[in-house]
Amino acid sequence: MGVTAVRELVGSETKAACVPGGRSAAGLRRGWIGSLAIGAAMLVLAPDVSRSGVLTESDFKKVETIKPLFQGLMMDLVQTSKRSDISSGDADCVMSTIRELLQISEELSSYEYLITIEKEITDSGDSSIKGVVKFAIEKSNTILAEERKRLLQVSERCSRFPLAFSKNQQALQFIDTTTNLLNSIQVRL
Repeated sequence: MGVTAVRELVGSETKAACVPGGRSAAGLRRGWIGSLAIGAAMLVLAPDVSRSGVLTESDFKKVETIKPLFQGLMMDLVQTSKRSDISSGDADCVMSTIRELLQISEELSSYEYLITIEKEITDSGDSSIKGVVKFAIEKSNTILAEERKRLLQVSERCSRFPLAFSKNQQALQFIDTTTNLLNSIQVRL
C-alpha cells in the first residue's frame, strides 16, 4: 500500500476535524506514514543484519511479517471507523485504538535511526551489530508492553461496544504477535 493510498484511506474523515487528544489530521497521517516507514526500515535492517550473521533468514522472514499485519489491521480499523452504520461510541473507541497504534509507530520511529545507521556500522563486527539489534528489540518490546497497557484501558472503557471491543482485541493480538516475534529473535542473540 503506497503513501497515496494511505492518505486516501485516512483522507476525508480526519481532514474534517482535530482528533481528540490534541492530534491533528496531519499528525495522524504523519503517524501512519511513520508506521509504514518503521516497517520498511525493519525490512531494510533484516537483509543487512542477515548478511552479517546476526539474524538468520528465518529471523528476516519473521520480521517481514510485521508490516503486512500492521497494514491490514490499520486498514481494517480505518474502514470500520468510516462505516455509516457504526454507533458514535463504537466509532470513538475504534478511533482510540487507531490513535494508540499510531502512538506505537511514533514511539518506535525513534529507533528508526538505529536501524538505518546499521548499514554504516557493519564493519564493526557481529558483536557491535548484535548489541544494536538487541538494544532496538529491547526498547521496542518496552514500547509494545506500555502500549499494550494503554490498549487494555481502551478495551475496558469500550467493552460495552461489541464492534470496537473486537477491533481492540485485534490490535492487542497484533501487539502480542509482534512481541512474541521479537522475543523469539532476541532469545537467540
